[in-house]
Amino acid sequence: MLVARRIFPEVLDRLRQHVEVEANETDDVWPAAELARRLQGKAGALTTGSERITPELLAGTPGLRIVANMAVGFNNFDVPACTAHGVLATNTPDVLTDTTADFGFALMMATARRMAESEHFLRAGHWNRWSIDMFAGAEVHGSTLGILGMGRIGQGIARRGAHGFGMRVIYHNRTRLDAATEADCHATYVSKADLLAQADHLVLVLPYTADNHHAIGAPELAQMKPTATLVNIARGGIVDDAALAQALRTGQIAAAGLDVFEGEPQVHPDLLTVPNVVLTPHIASATLKTRRAMANMAADNLIAYLTEGKAVTPINPEVLNA
Repeated sequence: MLVARRIFPEVLDRLRQHVEVEANETDDVWPAAELARRLQGKAGALTTGSERITPELLAGTPGLRIVANMAVGFNNFDVPACTAHGVLATNTPDVLTDTTADFGFALMMATARRMAESEHFLRAGHWNRWSIDMFAGAEVHGSTLGILGMGRIGQGIARRGAHGFGMRVIYHNRTRLDAATEADCHATYVSKADLLAQADHLVLVLPYTADNHHAIGAPELAQMKPTATLVNIARGGIVDDAALAQALRTGQIAAAGLDVFEGEPQVHPDLLTVPNVVLTPHIASATLKTRRAMANMAADNLIAYLTEGKAVTPINPEVLNA
C-alpha cells in the first residue's frame, strides 16, 4: 500500500505489521501522474486532502481496493467513481470534532476582536499611544451566532457559544435537527436568508459539494450586516474568495476569518491585501493528539479492509457488500 504524505512513525510501524508499505518520507505533494505511477500494484492508499482520487486515476490503477482519507471531508474523492471501480473510500469523522470546534470558535473570536490586525500594527512599530476606539471590535458574548452547516462540528460550536458565551444561536442546514439536539445546542432553525440577515458572527461548517460551491458569494455577502463577521473552517470553494475580499475592502462586512481557501495552498491575492481578515493555513484539526487519532483511524480502515474485508468508517459501504 501507499502512504501519500508523511505521517507519524508509530502509525507507519502499525501498518507495516500488516501490509507492505511505500511511504512518502519527503512529504512532497505528488502531481496526478506521479501519484498514479506510485499507486501501480498497490491495493490501498492513505491519503490527505492533497491527493485527488479521480475517475482517470482509478481507471489506471485496477489493483486499488481502498483509499483512506486522513480527514473528515472527502471532496478530493470522486466517490461514485470509487464505487463504480469497486474501491472502498473511508474518512476520519468524530476524532477531530472538538478540536475543530475549538479552533472555529477561536478563529471567530480573533476575527471579532481584530487580533491579527492589531498584532500586525504592533509588530510594525505603529503603537505609540492608546486611544479609546483603537481596534475596537465586535462583542462576542450575548451576540447572535449563525451557523451554516449543523453537523457534529457545527453543533460543537453552537454549544460553545450558547453555554460559554450566552450567545443566541441560529442555524441553517440541509436537514433540520431533531428537537432534542436543538435544545442541547440552544439553537433555532432559520432560513438561509434569515441566517445571513441576523447573524453577528456567521460560521461555515458545511461540506463541499457542487451544490455548495460559492454558497457564500456576492449576493449572500450583501445580505449580511455591515458589522458582521464571517468565518470559514469548512472547505475552500464554499466562499467566493474574490467576492469576499471585495466585501472586506468596501466595508460590506466587518471582518472575516479563513482557515480554508479556493485553490489552496494558494490564497487569492486580494485577501492578502485587506487588513480585516485573519488567515490560517488549514489547521483547524492541528493538535498532535487529534492528528495522531486521524492517522490511526485511517490506518485502522486500511488494516481492517486489507486483512479482513471490513472497515471502521466507510463512505461507500455498498462496496463492502459487493
